[in-house]
Amino acid sequence: MAGSSRTTFAKRQKERARQEKQAEKAQRRQQRKVQPEEAAATDKPKELVVTYDEEGRPEGLGFHDF
Repeated sequence: MAGSSRTTFAKRQKERARQEKQAEKAQRRQQRKVQPEEAAATDKPKELVVTYDEEGRPEGLGFHDF
């Protein structure tokens, strides 16, 4: 009988944790809806600069160009 009580308590704790996590996720989703333009401004890629060699051909892009 003691084992049954323990499993019930563990189930309650697990369910409570699941509900809290779900509420946190909903809050984060709501926050993203409220401030979409702020997040979009930071995700813009910077301007790509193409360099040319002496013959006028574009040079390859390096790793740090992205």
